[in-house]
Amino acid sequence: MGPRAKSRRARARQGGAWASASLALAAGAGVVALAGCSSSSSSGPPAYCAARTNLENAIKGLTSLNASSGVSGLTSQVTAIENNASKLVDQAKGDFPTQTSAITSSVNALKSSVAGLSSSPTAAQIATITKDAGTVVSSVASFMSATSSKCS
Repeated sequence: MGPRAKSRRARARQGGAWASASLALAAGAGVVALAGCSSSSSSGPPAYCAARTNLENAIKGLTSLNASSGVSGLTSQVTAIENNASKLVDQAKGDFPTQTSAITSSVNALKSSVAGLSSSPTAAQIATITKDAGTVVSSVASFMSATSSKCS
C-alpha cells in the first residue's frame, strides 16, 4: 500500500470525525431550541431574554459547520458564542449566578480547546471540542430552564 492510500484514509477519517462532531453539535443545539420560554411577565421580559436568544442562535450556528468550514469557521463561531455568552452573563449574573457561572466556565473550556487546534485536527481534538460544545449546550439549557418563567 502506497503513501497515497494512507493519505486518503486519513482524510476520510478526518472528514468522518468532522461529520460526527457536526451531528453531536446539531443534537445539542436541538436541546437548546426546545428549552424556550413559556411565560410572559406583565412588565416585559428582562434584557437577558434577548441576550439568551442571541446566544442560542450562535450555538445553533455550530450545526452549519462542516469539514469545508475548517478550523477558521469553528474559531469564528466559537468567538460569536463567547461574545453572546459574555453579554448574557453580564446581564443575568445578579439573578442567576450559578447558571451564568456554568456558562462562563463551559464557554472558556470550548474556547481553549478550539484555540489549541492545528489546521488538521486529530479525532481526539475533535472529540474534546464536541464534549466541550455539549457542556456549553447543557449549561445554556440549564439557564434557559431557570429563566423560562421570566422570558416571553
